[in-house]
Amino acid sequence: MSDLPPPPPSGGGFTPPPPPPPSGGGLTPPPPPPPPPPPPPAGGGYTPPPPPSGYVPPAPGGYAPVAAGYAAPRTDGLAIGALITGILAVVCFWICLGLILGPAAAIMGFISRQRIAASGGTVGGGGLALAGMILGIVGFVLTAAEVIWWIFVASATSTSSSP
Repeated sequence: MSDLPPPPPSGGGFTPPPPPPPSGGGLTPPPPPPPPPPPPPAGGGYTPPPPPSGYVPPAPGGYAPVAAGYAAPRTDGLAIGALITGILAVVCFWICLGLILGPAAAIMGFISRQRIAASGGTVGGGGLALAGMILGIVGFVLTAAEVIWWIFVASATSTSSSP
């Protein structure tokens, strides 16, 4: 090969010479930095996917109530038993069950109220115990009045029928 430059292009074209080196040491400055990316949209930058057709998302829940972290005190089982027994004593007084169920309801209600008072608020049901105690007393009184009435009726009919 020869040390000769390549021949000029055919057609008489002119190629301009390269630009002269800049003054100041021959170094070119670095290109400017790219522009910053746009800020993310409000809401943390997450855009939820579109809902399927016909779907309506539920309303947001909002804030929880103030006392959401506290559990209600549990109800004393003896208070519930006193209420049920007291109701049965009143309803069944006419078949003399009030003589048995009435005192049982009153005693269970009394014991339950003592347990609730001693618990310091961890056990509830004081109203149930009081209602059971009252209904037990009412059932007992109704049954006792019925028994006295039957004794009176029986004695009145036996004395008036004798000749």
